[in-house]
Amino acid sequence: MCGIVGYIGNQKASPILINGLIRLEYRGYDSAGISTIEKNGLSIMKDQGRVKNLYNLKGINELEGTIGVAHTRWATHGKPSKENSHPHMDNSNSISIVHNGIIENYNELRNFLSNNGYTFHSQTDTEVIPNLIHYYYNKQNKKDISSLLKSVQSACSELKGSFAIEIICKDFPDNMIVVRKDSPLVIGKGDDENYISSDIPAILSFTRSFYLLNDLEYVILSRDNAQFYDKNLNPIKKEISNIEWNSSSAEKDGFDDFMLKEIYEQPTAIRETIGARFTENSNSEFDELDFTKEYLENLNKIYIVACGTAMHAGLVAKNIIEKICKIQTEVDIASEFRYRDPIIDEKTLCIFISQSGETADTIAALKLSKEKGAKTLAISNVIGSSITREADYSIYTHAGPEIAVASTKAYTSQVVLLAILAIYFAEILKKNSSYISQLKKDILELPKKIEETLKISENIKDFAKQVYQEKDIFFLGRGVDETVAKEGSLKLKEISYIHSESYAAGELKHGPIALIEKGVTVVGIMTDSLLVEKTISNIQEVVTRGAKTLIITNQNIDDNSFDNIVHIPITNVFISPILSIIPLQLFSYYISKEKGLDVDKPRNLAKSVTVE
Repeated sequence: MCGIVGYIGNQKASPILINGLIRLEYRGYDSAGISTIEKNGLSIMKDQGRVKNLYNLKGINELEGTIGVAHTRWATHGKPSKENSHPHMDNSNSISIVHNGIIENYNELRNFLSNNGYTFHSQTDTEVIPNLIHYYYNKQNKKDISSLLKSVQSACSELKGSFAIEIICKDFPDNMIVVRKDSPLVIGKGDDENYISSDIPAILSFTRSFYLLNDLEYVILSRDNAQFYDKNLNPIKKEISNIEWNSSSAEKDGFDDFMLKEIYEQPTAIRETIGARFTENSNSEFDELDFTKEYLENLNKIYIVACGTAMHAGLVAKNIIEKICKIQTEVDIASEFRYRDPIIDEKTLCIFISQSGETADTIAALKLSKEKGAKTLAISNVIGSSITREADYSIYTHAGPEIAVASTKAYTSQVVLLAILAIYFAEILKKNSSYISQLKKDILELPKKIEETLKISENIKDFAKQVYQEKDIFFLGRGVDETVAKEGSLKLKEISYIHSESYAAGELKHGPIALIEKGVTVVGIMTDSLLVEKTISNIQEVVTRGAKTLIITNQNIDDNSFDNIVHIPITNVFISPILSIIPLQLFSYYISKEKGLDVDKPRNLAKSVTVE
């Protein structure tokens, strides 16, 4: 949620800031704004609505400042409006800031500042920050950049919650101060210029050299330097990380939408995620991990904790791990996990999945698990993200930037990586060697089979045209196919706004069948040969009640039994979700397009949920 960008250099800041905000639109927002230091002081340009609205603001083209900050806001405190949008200034109009996160004690701070003569012009929690900085700055004897830094530290020590903050001050046109806590922030190093953002893709076209900030690290930026300080303002050194993503990954490259592009990028994303982890004739390798046979044998449980689509990837992994490793595995929603006092100890391995690596609930659940003595393993698509720095171990998917809010290639990459991780565990435990050998072969064949599936799935578009005006659609599956039903249903909700539900097909007669009537659409997934006859029987029950059906299968079934059947390539049942989800991704996409909706930026959703 929200996105921030900053620039300090020798170029005009405003075009760079707006360009960065456009690249952050996928995070979800309802207003946007920029602030620059001009010859006559601070300038703020902001408005409700899309980033492109900034181009229509009076005076935007006359901005000459070479230092500035920018923000896309997702309303939390206060309705979407120009007044509530960022940036915000202090009462003296000397300090301007942008902020990602939530200040939980803002009412208390607002009352304190009001009692000290400060007035407020918005309903936001953020507006307390520049005024609190100003309050402490007024108490400083010296008025230099070091004094401003001390004032920022004093203000941050009062803040409860999460924040990534960029601060500019009209008195210091050659400096910017940034700090983060539980909210992402990176600094991109250029030639005599520095770029700041909440997300790497926003500034990837300018640099591939990044400083990754830890919690409560402060930075004074100038055009050609970055000075880093710890929470006590002791100087520290930071190493530069080089990011290998290609900036073209953040462009549509001829596709109508990022989501469609990312669906078709899945063969490449899977190849990159498999990488050199294993061959048919070699054991899987995770140099990042040092798990022993003794440790794995003594585990009493594995928890997989995530939110949304990442949680669905965890459900697929549960089936694989329990099948080939024989270790009890539970999958939990991060926001529930942290509040139910889970039974965790040193014999528990907790795996946390977050595509962005910044999902607030998942990070909080990870911290709780560490406190209880468990080993923690993070799976993310973003190198240096918060979750990977908190965890004991980290491994990465290599899906590349995913811009569309609805996840596609990140999901399938997560499933592949988790499958390889399960193989890694099983090989250490010396279990199921013949089964694992075939599973590895099937994984290596996945990119080619995904390419086949993408071609086969083209006829999905015709069915989408028939049902795009539906009010309710149901998804059914058994075993591992039920996890695909959950993810297919979620995709449809996210981008088409059609009410959809997923059910274990065997549960149909225990209640949900009451919802089935003539003309209702039901999607069935059948890839498990042991369960296909049972699933066919379940879905026949909806056919007899007049439902329209779409079946995704790799089994030999009677094509006359159902309205529409998409045959996908055969593979190991435990990795079949990587193939069977692709027609459902396209199904959701084409329905959304038929309805004329914004596929990449669905309403009310954000790519990275950095608040609880």
